[in-house]
Amino acid sequence: MEPEQHGWASLPKALKTSLLSAAVMLAALVLINLPLQTDSAPQGIVSFQLAVTADQAHDILNSWHSAGHLWAQTSLWLDFVFITTYLMALLHLTRFLMRDRPGIRERKVARWVRSLFITAGLGDVAENILLLNNFNPPTDLVSLAATVCALIKFTGLTLGLAGLVVIRAARRHPLPLG
Repeated sequence: MEPEQHGWASLPKALKTSLLSAAVMLAALVLINLPLQTDSAPQGIVSFQLAVTADQAHDILNSWHSAGHLWAQTSLWLDFVFITTYLMALLHLTRFLMRDRPGIRERKVARWVRSLFITAGLGDVAENILLLNNFNPPTDLVSLAATVCALIKFTGLTLGLAGLVVIRAARRHPLPLG
């Protein structure tokens, strides 16, 4: 008789692979973001994502100089891969957390959660496209549109993760691992 597996070993292979891929991509993006942190962009690329006006975006771009522009563009292009990996990880996680939840309410919440994650991913793609087009020269319209897309992304991810907590708390019993 095999001993029961608990924790990481009991997770489905697709979930483990997607979580590891997302973690590796996140680590790479964090490292790329380090040289982008300046007085005008204390949060690096996130400051650029949330620059509402062309003046703010222009100040950030000036603080990065030409080498920083290359790092920022690299970050945005790699983010397309990260979007795929985090979206797959979140969808696999949702499926995993739903495996012992037969209730109709939980299934409805899970559909909303998946929709929120997909909306966040689409918002992230749109944001990256806008930001890549906001380098030379930045405009108010593109800066504002990118910020709105970033807010859609962050809101979708936050509400989706909150939905996962609601799904797990709905019946007050732990997820059987193994």
